[in-house]
Amino acid sequence: MQRWRGVESAPPGWGRCVVTIGVFDGVHRGHQLIIGRAVDQARALGVPSVVLTFDPHPSEVVRPGSHPPMLTGQHAKAELLQALGVDVLCVLPFTVEFSRLSPDEFVHAVLVEHLHARSVVVGENFRYGHRAAGDVVALAASGKRFGFSVEGVPLQGSEETTWSSTYVRSCVDAGDVEGAAAALGRDHRIDGVVVRGDQRGREIGYPTANLEPLPWSAVPADGVYAGRLLRAGGERLPAAISIGTNPTFAGRERRVEAYVLDAVAGLDLYGEHVGLSFAARLRETLTFDGVDPLVEQMAKDIARTRALLVDHPNG
Repeated sequence: MQRWRGVESAPPGWGRCVVTIGVFDGVHRGHQLIIGRAVDQARALGVPSVVLTFDPHPSEVVRPGSHPPMLTGQHAKAELLQALGVDVLCVLPFTVEFSRLSPDEFVHAVLVEHLHARSVVVGENFRYGHRAAGDVVALAASGKRFGFSVEGVPLQGSEETTWSSTYVRSCVDAGDVEGAAAALGRDHRIDGVVVRGDQRGREIGYPTANLEPLPWSAVPADGVYAGRLLRAGGERLPAAISIGTNPTFAGRERRVEAYVLDAVAGLDLYGEHVGLSFAARLRETLTFDGVDPLVEQMAKDIARTRALLVDHPNG
């Protein structure tokens, strides 16, 4: 998959293509249907498929301070899009100037002048241009003028809800990682760097990897989770994950810590970029009367984690 920064990165002689546009945070099952439709169209037409997305999140530029928790960083998003068969990921720098483009200016500058779109596939609720003035009807009208077709894909969901990034964020925020996984089609994941913590876990026989998540990461609610620690190269290590302030030790800083089950002797993760995926929530954060009851509960958490992950796919 090619990766471009801005539409100006299109190579000389770039021909026609099928484009799909969106933030696609989380690349959830609804996104997957839209992107899959674009990929299928591109293959049928014998042209490349292009995913056009934005960085930073448009809301942070339009309403500074309103950046939502992110379900996927740019690197994780790229991996997911590549797995869906996308030919080109084009990340548009979202600036104040860009946000002021009218719908017609956006279409001409991005879809016509640089990408030479033959077809555009978007969700039926797609909006674009200054103050989100453009919609699928307006895009289709522009397509008739400039020679590209437009398909608005209906929103998708379960009987209970429509899949959306906002819905998945609400699940994660509530600690409902299983609900999030149902909409994502895989376990929710956060990424970051392993940093040094207080090393209390090592002192009580349960050394943990202390993760510093990427900025704006959608970190699940405080509690204890069964999941996996994901290393570069595809290694997936079963882990019990704790999120909270360590109230038993009067902690104040919110931490994300993972105890790797059956870790090999001498496993050193400090400074390593890793991911944590969340399979199930075991319990809420508790305050214990000392180290002994804490250690006893941790042993139970680890046993439950081990049992849960036996039948849980590597989400």
